[in-house]
Amino acid sequence: MNPANALSPATADRYPSQGDLVLVLNCGSSSIKFALFDAGQDPLPRQPVWNGKVQGIGRAGASFGETGAEPVPLALDEARPYHSALAHIRERVTARLAGRRLRAVAHRIVHGGSKYFAPVPVDAEVLADLRSYIPLAPLHQPFALEAVDVLLDVQPDLPQVACFDTAFHHTLPKVEQMLPLPYAAWERGLRRYGFHGLSYDYLSVALPERHGTLAQGRVIAAHLGSGASLCGMLEGRSVATTMGFSALDGLMMGTRTGALDPGAVIYLMEIEKLSLEEVGRVLYHESGLLGVSGLSADPPVLLEAEARQGEAGERARAALALYVRRIVREIGALVAVLGGLDLLVFTAGVGEHGVEIRRRVCADLAFLGIALDDQANTRHAPLISRPGSRVAVGVEPTNEEWIAARHALALVPGAAPA
Repeated sequence: MNPANALSPATADRYPSQGDLVLVLNCGSSSIKFALFDAGQDPLPRQPVWNGKVQGIGRAGASFGETGAEPVPLALDEARPYHSALAHIRERVTARLAGRRLRAVAHRIVHGGSKYFAPVPVDAEVLADLRSYIPLAPLHQPFALEAVDVLLDVQPDLPQVACFDTAFHHTLPKVEQMLPLPYAAWERGLRRYGFHGLSYDYLSVALPERHGTLAQGRVIAAHLGSGASLCGMLEGRSVATTMGFSALDGLMMGTRTGALDPGAVIYLMEIEKLSLEEVGRVLYHESGLLGVSGLSADPPVLLEAEARQGEAGERARAALALYVRRIVREIGALVAVLGGLDLLVFTAGVGEHGVEIRRRVCADLAFLGIALDDQANTRHAPLISRPGSRVAVGVEPTNEEWIAARHALALVPGAAPA
């Protein structure tokens, strides 16, 4: 074994000595997150035995980092950086198997289209289907499928399972799925699918454990990260969500627009003469917090910048104000659909760690009877509302990787019950 691949003492202490493992891959355009779970235990532990990510793929300064350790520089093949990053992860995983079996690989696949409503084993036919959905999720779909393709080539007998971000929203009523286009568009599969489903799937498990019967009532989950959406739930099922046909819809995001008047897109193409490719770049990569502020897609950076004098501070303030306003507006819409609100929960990077963003959102929702406990909010406590608040407000770290691992094990022969 390469000494560089040896277990660190901290990892070795919690690394199981026997039993199968399941690997989860979450692939984006410039990063690959990975997590290795102990499939020999029942129930499946929620904490991985090893996890981390490769980031900066395709750019100078790529790095490999295990959780709890400092990232180290990673030299990738410039001609095929993504293949090179996947090869490095495979090498590190193999070193950690120590002769044990890798039972399955679970992939987070953003879009399952109108055909895939539940996790499925992946073969060449399924892979071909999923490639047709690349235009609907260009930031994630092609890269996840590249990982599947590589593993089908180098380890064809290794079971792979696709776990879809759209699947959790299969319970949406038809009125929430439909787009106000000619009905023939619906028949061709143009509909509101919803995303971040693995995150909401986890919350449907974790919230009843944390909040009891309250979590079976009228719940809004706010998944706020670089991508962002809201999900309205009843009895733990999705009944409304802010993302729609694509991952561009709904909330303002780090670099994505969120909901946008389609006339603005027509204007960009017809009057400003932007090509289809240029419009796509603007909507996905140059808008949102980054586009409005001209500074950063990261709320903590903008929160520091908003105190500045001059244009930089003004634009940072404008970006944050619009970001919060869009969250509040969409929460209000979901409250109307749900007929009220019992529990509001923040999750994902900004949702879990954004003290000031949570405070501003809740302040603007005071009309609902939300009363925030500032000290609990500062501590990122599981419950951040005061005892007298008419709506409970919580913070719940998401665990998409565990959900994907659990789905994969349920589909692989010989797996323990999920």
